[in-house]
Amino acid sequence: MSSIFVISAPSGSGKSSLLRNVLAKDRELLFSVSYTTRQPRGAEREGVEYHFVSREEFEKRIEAGEFLEWALVFGHYYGTHRSYLDRASREGKDLVLDIDVQGARQLINKVPDAISIFVLAPSRQVLEQRLRGRSEDSDAAVIARLKQAAEEARQYRNYDYVIVNDDLDRATGQLAAVVTAERCRRERTAARIGPILESFDIQE
Repeated sequence: MSSIFVISAPSGSGKSSLLRNVLAKDRELLFSVSYTTRQPRGAEREGVEYHFVSREEFEKRIEAGEFLEWALVFGHYYGTHRSYLDRASREGKDLVLDIDVQGARQLINKVPDAISIFVLAPSRQVLEQRLRGRSEDSDAAVIARLKQAAEEARQYRNYDYVIVNDDLDRATGQLAAVVTAERCRRERTAARIGPILESFDIQE
């Protein structure tokens, strides 16, 4: 049985770095590459960071019901294609979704068992430094992202876990620990427990 890990964070919180670290070490995780209508930034590659499509194509996929969730963020569409969940189930892996709070709300409504994790920068000042350090956005865009971050930060209450990314190594360890803990849940280990109990002649 595949678990779905939903990870959200205000832009600049370091979520991508966290995910990159955990995914590099855990081969039992499948990262869902989101679809987006925005243009690639920097060294972003098609099919790696995102699937880049036109607005027209994205809207056709919405009409066809292809997305588990989708959202309009800063004028661009983002969405999670259903095929990734099918692939995770087929390969026996757990699925990781990097989605904003709008998309997370949609997905959790559809899949209540999904495990939700919220990542926060340690302060507004640190978040602003990170956003400006990326040199990807204009001053107006940074201000807009900070305003959006203030709205999104309030949503932490709707998540199962919260990770404060004040130290990347520590936060990486915390995220990996959440994944490990969820895999140790009783319902996930049932297939292994049965034979152990049988070896003791314990009947359930």
